[in-house]
Amino acid sequence: MRLLFMGYSNIGHTCLKVLIDLCRQLDDNIVAVVTHEDNPQEQIWFRSVQELALAHNLPVYTPEDPNNPEFVELLRGLAPDFIFSCYYRKMLKKAILNIPPKGALNLHGSLLPRYRGRCPINWVLLHGEPLTGLTLHYMEEKPDYGDMVAQVQVPIIPEDTALTLSDKMAIAAGTLMRQVYPLLRVDLAPRIMQDHNRATYFGGRKPEDGRIDWEQPAVQIYNLIRAVTHPFPGAFTFWRGKRLFLWAGRPKPENQGPLLQPGEVALDSAAQQLVIGAGQGRLAVIAAQLEGSPEVVGEALVQQLGFLAGEILGRS
Repeated sequence: MRLLFMGYSNIGHTCLKVLIDLCRQLDDNIVAVVTHEDNPQEQIWFRSVQELALAHNLPVYTPEDPNNPEFVELLRGLAPDFIFSCYYRKMLKKAILNIPPKGALNLHGSLLPRYRGRCPINWVLLHGEPLTGLTLHYMEEKPDYGDMVAQVQVPIIPEDTALTLSDKMAIAAGTLMRQVYPLLRVDLAPRIMQDHNRATYFGGRKPEDGRIDWEQPAVQIYNLIRAVTHPFPGAFTFWRGKRLFLWAGRPKPENQGPLLQPGEVALDSAAQQLVIGAGQGRLAVIAAQLEGSPEVVGEALVQQLGFLAGEILGRS
C-alpha cells in the first residue's frame, strides 16, 4: 500500500509518526510527505513534520500551492493508494482528491458536522464547549463535508486552554489513526454520511478578533482568554491608550464585592488581585502584559502596573 501524507503542527506530527510505525509493521510505503515551510512571522510552538519525515528518509515537498498543475502531476506520478491530510492548511482540489484509488482522507479537529472550517480548537473553547474531538473523513472540495470514517471524543475541562487542548487532541489523533488505518487498507472501515442539517461552520481567526468586549459576561470573556492565550496572539483590551493583553484570568460571581460597570477596575486588597467588571459577573486577572513590557503575574499586577480603582478599560 502506498501513502501520501500531508500535514503540519502537532497533530500532523503525531499522525505521521503513527503511520511510519504502522507502515513498517504492515510493509506499506509512505511515498512522500507534503507540509509547509514555517512562517517566520508565526510563533512556532509545535513539532516539525518536515524534520520527522527527513529523519526517516522520506521525500518532503513544501509547495506554496499544492494545486499547481505541475505539482499535481508530480503527485500523480507517485501513485498513492491513499492520501492523508492531517492539519495540512491548504484546501485540495478535485485533481488531487481523484488521484488515490482508495480515497483522500482528512483529519479534522472537531466532531463533525459541528465546527467545520478553520481553528476548531479555538472556537470550541470560545463557545465554552464541554466536549470536542476529531473526525477522519473522506475529502470533497467542500471543506469538512465528506463521509466520515471514525471519530474520537476529547473532553474539555474549564481550565483547558488552546495549548492544553491541542496536546490532548494530538494524543487522541494518534490513537484514532492507529486504530483506523489497518481497517482502511483492507476496506473494512465504515463510511458514514454526515448529517448536513446539523452542520456549523466557523472561519479563520485574526489577532484583532481577540479584543475583549466588557459588556459580555465574565465567563464568556474568560473563554476568549483561554481560547487565544499563549501560544496564540492573546485577548486584549486598552488601558491608558495602550493594548493590555490578558493571558490568564478567572470569572467571579457578581456578588463578590461592590457592583462594577463593564470594564471598571477594582483592586481586591485582601487577595492582592486585579478585578474587572463585566456585563455579568467580574473577571479576576491572573496574568497580563502591557504592550512593549514584560508579562506580569499574580500580586505583581497591582504593584507594578499601577492600576487605579475606578478606571475603565477598553477605551482605545
